[in-house]
Amino acid sequence: MRILVVEDEKKVARFVQQALEEEHFTVDVAYDGEKGEELALSGIHDLIVLDILLPKQDGIDVLRRIRGRKITTPVLLLTAKSTVEDKVEGLDSGADDYLTKPFAIAELLARIRSLLRRGSSEKSTLLRAADLVLDTITHKAKRGDKAIELTSKEYALLEFFMRNKNKVLGRTIISEHIWDYNFDTGTNIIDVYLNHLRNKIDDGFQPKLLHTVRGVGYTLKDE
Repeated sequence: MRILVVEDEKKVARFVQQALEEEHFTVDVAYDGEKGEELALSGIHDLIVLDILLPKQDGIDVLRRIRGRKITTPVLLLTAKSTVEDKVEGLDSGADDYLTKPFAIAELLARIRSLLRRGSSEKSTLLRAADLVLDTITHKAKRGDKAIELTSKEYALLEFFMRNKNKVLGRTIISEHIWDYNFDTGTNIIDVYLNHLRNKIDDGFQPKLLHTVRGVGYTLKDE
């Protein structure tokens, strides 16, 4: 899953980004409200962590504008403003939850998991392809009776492919969803990670699931 963090305090942003990536999330970061709104309007994120006190455009304005554009992505407000009035304003503007600074990273992660579970009726938490099963909440994978250990990026790749079974995914679309928007598509890092993933989910198993479509991209077949 992909999360957008909009936070102008770079130390806090890096701290949150690292914690989320350790939990196998793909993370985009914006340091001001204008960039945050631009990324939020892309509609590619599963959740947004949004600070209120931001340069260029404050978080409440960002929230109202993205809700006005019918972006329904869950939003967790993250801010030092902790009065009842502040919380009411944030929730009335379209936020789904509210966490005040300073915060424990364990609570932040718990609130994020809770918000993601709320949408589980629309997005199944168990993804399947043949006998391969991926749990998007616990981030555990297994094929048949064998547990598969995945790195953060391998997990993100597998989830993306399993949500797009039988579709051919090109390098550009893979990089946009798994790496951040500054990713250099000219490197071979995508091929390296896909080879590692193929070894884990296909080596010793039948049928083979992950295939290269020469000159086009890759596909996870479930037929």
